[in-house]
Amino acid sequence: MDFLSDFLTKFGAQLQSPTLGFLLGGIVIAALGSQLAIPDAIYKFIVFMLLIKVGLKGGIAIRESNLTEMLLPALFAAAIGILIVLIASYTLAKLPGIRATDALATGGLFGAVSGSTLAAGITVLDAQGIEYEAWAGALYPFMDIPALVTAIVLASIYTSKQKRDKYHKNEEYIRTETVAAGGYASEQIVPAGGYPTIDQRGTAGGYPGERGGSSGGSSSQPGDAPSQRVKIWPIVKESLQGSALSALLLGIALGLITRPESVVESFYEPLFRGLLSILMLIMGMEAWSRINELRKVAQWYALYAAVAPLLHGFIGFGLGMVAHYATGFTPGGVALLAVIAASSSDISGPPTLRAGIPSANPSAYIGASTAVGTPVAIAIGIPLFVGLSQVMM
Repeated sequence: MDFLSDFLTKFGAQLQSPTLGFLLGGIVIAALGSQLAIPDAIYKFIVFMLLIKVGLKGGIAIRESNLTEMLLPALFAAAIGILIVLIASYTLAKLPGIRATDALATGGLFGAVSGSTLAAGITVLDAQGIEYEAWAGALYPFMDIPALVTAIVLASIYTSKQKRDKYHKNEEYIRTETVAAGGYASEQIVPAGGYPTIDQRGTAGGYPGERGGSSGGSSSQPGDAPSQRVKIWPIVKESLQGSALSALLLGIALGLITRPESVVESFYEPLFRGLLSILMLIMGMEAWSRINELRKVAQWYALYAAVAPLLHGFIGFGLGMVAHYATGFTPGGVALLAVIAASSSDISGPPTLRAGIPSANPSAYIGASTAVGTPVAIAIGIPLFVGLSQVMM
């Protein structure tokens, strides 16, 4: 009972944080129909400022620490990102009315990391005076990139399989129709490559999305049955070039190579909490505006988005505890690993997934993340995991 009482006391104290207050304030004024609008350029500038500050402190900490201390948490971060996508493929994707590509895109977004949630978690730890590794923010790309790559690869494999299955069904239908008419399906003879050429398919009537006629061609055209190889590097490159990850990695590089301590203390630190409060206000208004998008898709997304951040956070917390006992990973580091596991990408993830899984419905995965997932991660996840780290360690 002492443990539960202590935890509830600390959890209640976390709920009174300014970070949560501004988030809820944004939701309330948007619900009341306020015309308050903050330009997108200001939003992007605030995100840049927050993440480059996190990166600078992370780079300084990496320069001054033993890199072997990062190894296990980094491996755990990558494993969490991949695991979250796999969980979505075996849970959300199996629910009625859910398309597999939509579920994988949602899993990829929830496996990727929210820079704003990371910044909010760091602010809470600083306010509570909880010790954490400054390089813990550098775990961001270790979780973010594997999650996005896994989601896009699995979606590509699924889409290729669907195309092959559709091709074989059409081929069997044409063969059956030809035989039923008293003829032979001679035009369906498969060449050495394993599939009919476009010309051969065209003489049999063609398939949806394919060219017919006798203009020549090969089976490597888009929409053909053979599976296409998924290229990993373009996915990684696009993730690294995203605005959020670019700012974080730039900060880490500058922290490693230069001596930015003075500018961090005199400029970035004083502005950090003020900028974060504005960001939380923006995210609250954005969360309310996305609710209508979420209503357009199956209600399973709302349930998933409410439960998934906490489930993912507990996975991160559990693996963080393993790192704590194995390498001395601090309580704050454990809480921060849980927080980034609970978060869902709000900046770099959506454009990467739009390009990588074009068939997925953005209303499903962006609506689930922004309208429900991010508020749950910030309003419940941060106080929960910070409180747990305090009472358990």
